[in-house]
Amino acid sequence: MAALQRSAEYPARLEIDYPERLDRLTTFFRLIWLIPIGILAAAVSGGGTAYLPDDMQVILVSGGGLVMFPSLLMIVFRQKYPKWWFDWNLELSRFSTRVGAYATLLTDQYPSTDEAQSVHLELEYPDVKAELNRWLPLVKWLLLIPHYLVLVVLGILSFFAIVIAWFAILFTGRYPRGLFDFVVGVTRWGLRVQAYGFLLITDQYPPFGLE
Repeated sequence: MAALQRSAEYPARLEIDYPERLDRLTTFFRLIWLIPIGILAAAVSGGGTAYLPDDMQVILVSGGGLVMFPSLLMIVFRQKYPKWWFDWNLELSRFSTRVGAYATLLTDQYPSTDEAQSVHLELEYPDVKAELNRWLPLVKWLLLIPHYLVLVVLGILSFFAIVIAWFAILFTGRYPRGLFDFVVGVTRWGLRVQAYGFLLITDQYPPFGLE
């Protein structure tokens, strides 16, 4: 029964514990508290571009980021997904989500670089030959266009939900449960889209839903 239930779930799952009380002070200054961990997250999540004025040469500098394009090449040409690449993507996704949860006021816990805290994110490692079509990664980004459009709208609504929640926390010390579930649901939706189109761990098309 447990195996059947697991197989019916989407291979990318996210739950965030609902906080009964939130600190008003750290909520008020959240953008300031976010700066140090935001810099660290940016350092490990991507890179930058440097321009040399003499000859306009461009140097790409990367501190990490999701291993997407190499994974795509390995799936297409070798039907393999190196486990350590998956592990890196998993832990980076967890860390980035913890930072995002803190930024969106879903938790008072300052984001840890390695502990789950109140954010529970799971990705299933795929059996590439049995579960993944080797050519589908080439067009997944295109198939996700309907999701992009929906997520733009949901992102705007989430912004207003977070602003309202900010005021609610300052006055009551609580994140309104309906707004909390909505913001978590939008984050979960985005994770499923990322798992399908960019992490490339599944060929199951992401469901349209917040649950």
